[in-house]
Amino acid sequence: MGKISSRDQGKKTDSPSPTRKSPFFWLAIFMIAGLFFLPSLFNTTPTGKEISWQQFKTNMLDRGAVEKLIVVNNERVTVFIKKEKINDPLFNKDLKKNFDKSFKEGPHYWFSIGSIESFEDKMEAAQKSLPESQRVEIAYERYSNTFPSIISLLIPFILLFILWRMLSGRMSNIGGGGPSIFNFGKSNARLIEKEETVVTFEDVAGLEEAEMEVKEIVEFLKSPEKFTKVGAKIPKGIILVGPPGTGKTLLAKAVAGEAQVPFFSISGSAFVEMFVGVGASRVRDLFKTAKERTPCIVFIDEIDAIGRSRGKGAYLSGSNDERESTLNQLLTEMDGFDTNSGVIVLAATNRADLLDPALLRPGRFDRHIYLELPNIREREEIFKVHMRNLLLDSDVDIKILASQTPGFSGADIANICNEAALITARGGKDKIGKTEFFEAIDRIVAGLEKKSKIISPQEKLIIAHHEAGHAVASWLLKHVDPLLKISIIPRGKSLGAAWYLPEEKSIRSQSAFTEHLCATLAGRAAEELIFGEVSSGALDDLEKVTKEAYTMVVYYGFSKKIGHVSFYDSTGLAQNGFMKPYSEETGKMIDEEVRLLISESYEKTKQLLLSHKAALIQVAELLLKNEIVYREDIEKVLGKREVLE
Repeated sequence: MGKISSRDQGKKTDSPSPTRKSPFFWLAIFMIAGLFFLPSLFNTTPTGKEISWQQFKTNMLDRGAVEKLIVVNNERVTVFIKKEKINDPLFNKDLKKNFDKSFKEGPHYWFSIGSIESFEDKMEAAQKSLPESQRVEIAYERYSNTFPSIISLLIPFILLFILWRMLSGRMSNIGGGGPSIFNFGKSNARLIEKEETVVTFEDVAGLEEAEMEVKEIVEFLKSPEKFTKVGAKIPKGIILVGPPGTGKTLLAKAVAGEAQVPFFSISGSAFVEMFVGVGASRVRDLFKTAKERTPCIVFIDEIDAIGRSRGKGAYLSGSNDERESTLNQLLTEMDGFDTNSGVIVLAATNRADLLDPALLRPGRFDRHIYLELPNIREREEIFKVHMRNLLLDSDVDIKILASQTPGFSGADIANICNEAALITARGGKDKIGKTEFFEAIDRIVAGLEKKSKIISPQEKLIIAHHEAGHAVASWLLKHVDPLLKISIIPRGKSLGAAWYLPEEKSIRSQSAFTEHLCATLAGRAAEELIFGEVSSGALDDLEKVTKEAYTMVVYYGFSKKIGHVSFYDSTGLAQNGFMKPYSEETGKMIDEEVRLLISESYEKTKQLLLSHKAALIQVAELLLKNEIVYREDIEKVLGKREVLE
């Protein structure tokens, strides 16, 4: 594999500027420092030099230098030296050092006591040996520091509370904003004005019917008198249902771009949090805000996150959870006693079978718009939309691309266009050609090519005959989709692949199902026919055959022994059950019929390939030589394929 060259390597980039500290950073540092220095702000330690009891007794009391003692709060004793003793060299140095010129006022020294009783006993014993004139007067004082104490207790909590508020505000705004930590019950729906979006109906292709439905809503909002004069009422809700990638959210964005009204956008999962009652509160707040700005549109994407049928899975998650209370509030807001007139709810989901029936009834969602995978004409329109900004070569044919992408959604087509552009840039070309689009389709369908994968010659021989079996059988069977090409180049997890062009049909006959089983089993049958044994390379084929055979017997009633019955559940209610919709005896019959159907199809395929063994070997040799064989090459070997009328 070659390296992807970068065209920007030669460009000069500015060196990043040094990171600047935000004001929040310095404020946080200041508050943290305040927690450490706060005790010093209300320090009640007395003035003077701290001494011990022994120093007090020996140097002061015994020498008659103490004028008085004051016991403060029964915790410490302050010592006042007599004025005539202040100039004593023993005290003068300490007092001048600590008090400078104002040291004469005192107190001059202090020491701590363990208990007042112990201090009094010591003083009584120490003063017994002193003359009456040298005995010291003891006073008791109590200072109240209530206010500084309260402040010193409250300030740490206040600072921590402010810090927490600031941190919670910053965390709630990470990733584009959101409700504060103190506003759990507030809706976080995004309000979109007309000038904020550039998507319009011109960017929507392949959805003509659905586009017409939503266009009517936009027209109703712009000129309601056109409809109200004949007695029409504005619809309360529209739900868009379809497979992933069919354009549900894109259609909603187009409505936001076209409507001259406020447009609130929110995801279904954004209503529910870990706190009880938050979802219902957010629904109320959303509709309250929307009602203040009527007429307006509320778009709820992936509404199945809160709109699932109540009671489903109650034995697993409980009968009354947060999601159900959110759904109940949504039902009330959409059509309850206090109806929000002028608020149109636009919702999207790809699991309509899970939604609660009360949510889907008229009066809540009046219109159900089903988006299907685009047909060939619609895919052509989608290709045109996504090719607007691409530099295309002259050999690109949009009709051919649309014909070779059956079953692709709009998102798939957008991915093809982007992948083709990446392949073109990687190859150093200036314009996107037909080859790049075909390579992009192959990569999306089958995966990335792995030409470097090591495959032995014997394995390559088996793979070639396996893929040749698929090609020959599908060419000879009339009801199988037309073959485009076969390849033995490893892609993704497969060692070889066959590309078909499925015909877009609404119904398929039993013969078409049976022949499709034969074509799928043809690779394994070719291995047995040529090599006398089968390999593990047919794992994917066997999985597809087994699923399709069960579908034929269980759903479509193609088994005479089982009869014209179907165990398919279109409501999806049986998915959470533990019981099968049929008995054990019927299950055994189904298994027998599936095995019989697959066995008969396999034998039929073997006989078909045996009668065309020479063509099978010839196609396999072409694959070994070229690695890719196209439809034109197979036509030279087997002749023109018979087409059904």
